[in-house]
Amino acid sequence: MTAHAHGGPPVTGRIRTRPDDFIVIENLGHQPDGEGEHLWFDIEKREQNTVFVATELARAAGRHPRDVSFAGLKDRNAVTRQLFSLHLAGETDPDWASWNIEGVRILSATRSRRKIQRGRLTGNRFELVVRELDGDLDVLEQRLQAVRLQGVPNGFGEQRFGGNNLARARALFAGELRKSPSKNKRGFYLSAARSLIFNQVLAERIERGDWNCLIDGELAVLDGSHSFFEADASDAEQIDRCKRMDIHPSGPLVGEGELPISGQAAALEQRFIDAEPELVTGLKRFKLKSQRRALRMAVQNLEWHFPDPQTMNIGFSLGQGSYATSVLRELIDYQTGPK
Repeated sequence: MTAHAHGGPPVTGRIRTRPDDFIVIENLGHQPDGEGEHLWFDIEKREQNTVFVATELARAAGRHPRDVSFAGLKDRNAVTRQLFSLHLAGETDPDWASWNIEGVRILSATRSRRKIQRGRLTGNRFELVVRELDGDLDVLEQRLQAVRLQGVPNGFGEQRFGGNNLARARALFAGELRKSPSKNKRGFYLSAARSLIFNQVLAERIERGDWNCLIDGELAVLDGSHSFFEADASDAEQIDRCKRMDIHPSGPLVGEGELPISGQAAALEQRFIDAEPELVTGLKRFKLKSQRRALRMAVQNLEWHFPDPQTMNIGFSLGQGSYATSVLRELIDYQTGPK
């Protein structure tokens, strides 16, 4: 997605120069209750992916990987803090302090009556360092203020498409894969296919200038939820709610089932859906259900400072499923990794 809602980035810079430059702290929205058959681990992982950590926790505990649960997949190229739960019905706590898992530090372990559910989290806090800044820092300050007040487009970040996921989705739908992918990999491929169409619709709304307001036939999403309703683009109260970011315009996550979108919004989205018939047919064949995703996201608790003219420390909180890189792309024309 190339369109920018707030104008082109006023500076260039580099992210992820080192692992500590990209810190992610998961917020489940609730804590373990102190008793029960599930042991929750508060874990800091460094340059390891979430599935690897879950598998290694199961191995260390002598359990099957299905006994370990987590809420969300976290970036490997970062330092991240998240919770995992281990099912231990009728068993005492393992000697987790003696476990040695590469790139993993177990900060604490607490019992709970319930396990961690996949996808059940409030969001994430990001603490980032941008290095090698070059450009107009005064304009960057103005852009930061605009992002704080107006939010940014809620596009899917490049991580969603990494590892040729989109090409593999097309190959999967065409029956061209040499072997059937695992459930996890298939999920990545399906998600990439849905994300492409959503990002294309979002880019068009940005170009039109209505990515952040209601249009005819819109389905509005309540902020911080997956709930949506048929909006009235002429209703003064709904217009005000949208300006206050209590509700957001939405775009399609394609799948089975008809949703009550109509008018101008339906016509706009249908152009992009019709342009990808193989993806749409494949998504429906794998029984994904039609859903909606907000076109805009609020950037909460946005803070920043410049330790020196070439460096920016920036922190913010995002809701579930939103990408830090979608915030950064409105601010910085960035490159990733060390030179």
